[in-house]
Amino acid sequence: MILETIALGRARLTVYARDNSPEIDSTRRYPAVLVIPGGGYGMCSDREAEPVALPFLAAGCTAAVLRYSIAPARHPTQLHEAAAAMAYLREHADEYHRVFVCGFSAGGHLAAMLGCLWHETPQGELARPTGMILCYPVISSGVYAHHGSFENLTGGDTALAEALSLEKRVDKRTAPAFIWTTADDGAVPAMNSILMAQALAEKEIPYALHIFPQGAHGLSMAEELTAPTGCAAKVNGQVSQWFPLAIEWIKQF
Repeated sequence: MILETIALGRARLTVYARDNSPEIDSTRRYPAVLVIPGGGYGMCSDREAEPVALPFLAAGCTAAVLRYSIAPARHPTQLHEAAAAMAYLREHADEYHRVFVCGFSAGGHLAAMLGCLWHETPQGELARPTGMILCYPVISSGVYAHHGSFENLTGGDTALAEALSLEKRVDKRTAPAFIWTTADDGAVPAMNSILMAQALAEKEIPYALHIFPQGAHGLSMAEELTAPTGCAAKVNGQVSQWFPLAIEWIKQF
């Protein structure tokens, strides 16, 4: 395994890559996944960082974790950092010919911003993800908003929060999406995912939507390795199927 860390201003990108072996295939090229942890734009969750990147690596992907700026840093800082991370992976196209973004909760909002608004970043086309994997994502600043995330991202600017309600920003340039959530998520309502899927459907953007019937917010891989000690609510064998489903979805591209 190759491990490297790249500074992107105040953000940090950690890349986990495979060594090609002549015993297998010295010319093999792997898809890459940019993993963006959640944390309400107030932190970057460790549970949604390396413990997610390593399964992607094991599944045959290059994985990169973005530790982005948090409050009091405001929009567009985080979007520009995500765009810079995506551009870095794109610029290594010989190695990373398909680059996806995978975000959790508020990190799902940042991933969806990248998928919807890549053309508004300085990197332009280089910042465009092949597809986005949105895990119990924050999407809407309306009735179903996770207000803490938008407060941290915008500093309470209601007009900016409205502009970053991403179900309203989907257009023909938006990346395809794989979305999953749980029906009884008590922190970020499943309607965030439903509104995003509806917007994608209306614009004829390919998408997959999986809503599992039960599961607490912040499940990450929904396995013991990503659950806080003694927190059985973060282990859910049904929800953990999101990962093999996402891997199969990636293979379409």
